[in-house]
Amino acid sequence: MDATFATPQPLHFHAPHKTPAQRPDAGQRVWTVAEVQALLELPFNDLMFQAQTVHRQHFDPNMVELATLLSVKTGGCPEDCGYCPQSVHFDTGVEAGKLMGVDAVREAAERAKAAGATRFCMGAAWRAPKDRDVEAVAELVKAVKATGLEACATLGMLNDGHAETLRDAGLDYYNHNLDSAPDFYGDIITTRDYQDRLDTLARVRNAGVSVCCGGIVGLGESRLQRAGLIAELANLSPYPESVPINHLVKVEGTPLADQPDLDPLEFVRTIAVARITMPLARVRLSAGRQSMGDAVQALCFVAGANSIFYGDKLLTTGNPDVDADGALLQRLGLRTGKPMPTP
Repeated sequence: MDATFATPQPLHFHAPHKTPAQRPDAGQRVWTVAEVQALLELPFNDLMFQAQTVHRQHFDPNMVELATLLSVKTGGCPEDCGYCPQSVHFDTGVEAGKLMGVDAVREAAERAKAAGATRFCMGAAWRAPKDRDVEAVAELVKAVKATGLEACATLGMLNDGHAETLRDAGLDYYNHNLDSAPDFYGDIITTRDYQDRLDTLARVRNAGVSVCCGGIVGLGESRLQRAGLIAELANLSPYPESVPINHLVKVEGTPLADQPDLDPLEFVRTIAVARITMPLARVRLSAGRQSMGDAVQALCFVAGANSIFYGDKLLTTGNPDVDADGALLQRLGLRTGKPMPTP
């Protein structure tokens, strides 16, 4: 593939999944896995140049969104996701808790806003929430919206009507990650299948709620499988407005605790390819920043990341603290705000 950026040409694509949420809209490029892999295999300088070029075409290159993530219901999840310390299948020291109350969530949102966040994300360790759970979270959404922040939630699989309830409460984004390529998914999770995730994304999209959907790298997948994940994301119709790219956080007690470290430059490559294939999305540098170091994070911003999770904790794992993040952004000359894409 030529290293310079060129206008995409129409391509034929045979998607492995046929849900309505994955049939590309008119005018949206469809990416084959081979094309995404070719991007991943470009010389690093060429890939970074192409990603930065695309980024500058659609975003202010020096603006970064700050989002805060709060676990509003921790532990006790019946899923067996091999990376997750909240699963009941693994002994990680995480104890199951009840859903947080409205006042506590409101106070956390106010602290996040005071620290500079513009989006507040709430995570609950459910496989699939019940109707009463969704109604309770809807009250939390209303509390967050009252602070002036964007509200996002990740609650597991949604059933019919759930996305509409959350939408009516004011939810801006629903997060539901694909995690991996379809052919690697079964090696990480056995308690739900790939189509379950696609069905939830379709319900969210059909309800008119914006989609936050990404994946995790460093699970032991091949570069080809990383390409498969990005192709799945980029071929959602439309592709997600927000794309969190997570680096595996290895937690003692989980099956992936001893997974060999991923080359940091491979993670940067993944960020760059996400930016190229989903040019109007906010690409979020998510879990795993604590172990990256400032130089790798800086490369991720050059590669097109324009959103980070901000705060000292991500659900149950650590994150760089607010002061360290602020110092890094200042050293890089990056401003904080809500990056708005231009078509």
